[in-house]
Amino acid sequence: MPRTQRLIIKDESTVYHVMSRTALDGFPLVDVEKDFMLDLTRRYAALYFVEILGFCLMGNHFHLLVKVFPEYKFTDEDIKKRYMGFYGDDRTFSYGQVPALREKLSNLSEFVREIKVGFTRYYNRRHNRRGYFWGDRFKSVIVEKGETLINCLAYIDLNPLRAGLVNRPEEYRWNSISYHVQTGNKDGFLSLDFGLKEFGVLDAGERLNRYRRYIYEAGALGKPGRAGAGVIHSSVLEKERKNEFELKRIQRFRYRTRYFTDSGIIGTKEFVSGNYRRFKDLFMSKREKIPKPVAGLDGIYSLKRLVES
Repeated sequence: MPRTQRLIIKDESTVYHVMSRTALDGFPLVDVEKDFMLDLTRRYAALYFVEILGFCLMGNHFHLLVKVFPEYKFTDEDIKKRYMGFYGDDRTFSYGQVPALREKLSNLSEFVREIKVGFTRYYNRRHNRRGYFWGDRFKSVIVEKGETLINCLAYIDLNPLRAGLVNRPEEYRWNSISYHVQTGNKDGFLSLDFGLKEFGVLDAGERLNRYRRYIYEAGALGKPGRAGAGVIHSSVLEKERKNEFELKRIQRFRYRTRYFTDSGIIGTKEFVSGNYRRFKDLFMSKREKIPKPVAGLDGIYSLKRLVES
C-alpha cells in the first residue's frame, strides 16, 4: 500500500516531533557516536530555518522536537550568512543560489535527511562498512504549541529514565534537559521556549525552572516508592520538592508513545480538526477522521494514522 504523504505546513512556523530508528540490531549508537550526532544536529540547525526545542539520542533511535520556519521570514542576507557560516571558504556563494537555498532550508525532510546521511557516512567510515544505517523513513507529528508541546518535550526528555539508564533525566548526557543543565545551553543551541511563552512566562530562567519541576513530577508517576521501570524514585522527587518545588503536583502525566510518534497531528481538538481539514485530500481513506482524546492528558487530542503510515 502506498504510504501517506508527509503532513507539512509550509506557510507558518510549525513544531514537529521527529523520530527515526536504526536498521541495525541492538544498540549501535555508543557514546562517541552520540556525540557526533549531537554535533551534526547543532551544525545543521544553524544552517536551516529551524529552532531545536528538544532532543534525545538513544542507542537505537533519536528524537527531535523542532520548529520549522517558513522561507519568507528570511532575507537573502540571512541565507548568505547561514550558508557562509556553515561552509566557510570551502564553497563560493552566489545570489543566484538563493531561490533554491530558500526552498531547501525551510524543508523539514531535507534537514533530517542531511543529518541522517551525514551520520551514516561517519558511522560506515568508522566501522569500515557499507549500506544503510537507518530504517524506514523518519516519523513526524505536528505538535501544537503550549501544553501539548510541554508534554511532548517531557516525553522526549524522559526516554532515558523509561529505559532505566538514569535516576534523574538530566543525568543522561544526550537529551535536552541535560544540555540545559550540564552545559548551560552552550552556544544557544536549544530554544528556551519550553512551550511556556504561550502562558506568559517571559523570563527564560523561570521557564527552565518550571519545565524542570514539571518533568520531575511527570517522571515520578508509577508505583509509589519504587525506582526502576522508568520511574523517578519518590525520595529523589521529595528532595527536589524540598529544595525547589513549591507548587502542587502537576496533573498526572501518562506516556502514550504511539500518540507522540505515530499521530499525524497532536494538540487541542480545534487544532487537530483544523489541520485535518488542511490535509484531508492527502489521506487515502475517504471516511471522515475524528480527533481522538489522548488518555491521561486532559484536553489533548490526536489524529491517528497508524494504518496509513
